[in-house]
Formats: sequence, structure tokens, C-alpha cells
Amino acid sequence: MKARVFVTLKPGVLDPQGEAVKHSLGTLGFAGVDAVRQGKVIELDLTETDSTKAEATLNDMCEKLLANTVIENYRVELLP
Repeated sequence: MKARVFVTLKPGVLDPQGEAVKHSLGTLGFAGVDAVRQGKVIELDLTETDSTKAEATLNDMCEKLLANTVIENYRVELLP
């Protein structure tokens, strides 16, 4: 089973990488970008075939390693 985990900064947390991207886009002539928030996507191949168990395992992985839950949100997506 394949899965994706989307990790993003919580609202209100400063995003210096996003600000750098925003600045660079302006420098390259891309006008009209008010804000940029940068995150990460993690793709996993799991041996688990039960979607309920897979989702529980993924949430556990996120809570323990993949996301810093103090400053980040995460969303788990199971792929067909």
C-alpha cells in the first residue's frame, strides 16, 4: 500500500524558507504573490494491506518522527 504524508507549518509559525521563495519569485518578475508557505511531502510504501491499520501506523509515525507536532500539522493520504 502506498501513502503520502503532507507536513505543513501551523498558522502563525514563521516560515523563513517561504519568505525566501516569495522574495525570489518577485526578483524573477512573478508579481502578485502575497505569501508562500513551504512544506514537505513524504511518500511511503507500506506492507500493510488493511487501510485502518495503515492509517493508524502512519499517524503514529507522524507523531513520533515525521512531523514536529509543536509547530507542524500533518495529513495522511492512502493511495489506491
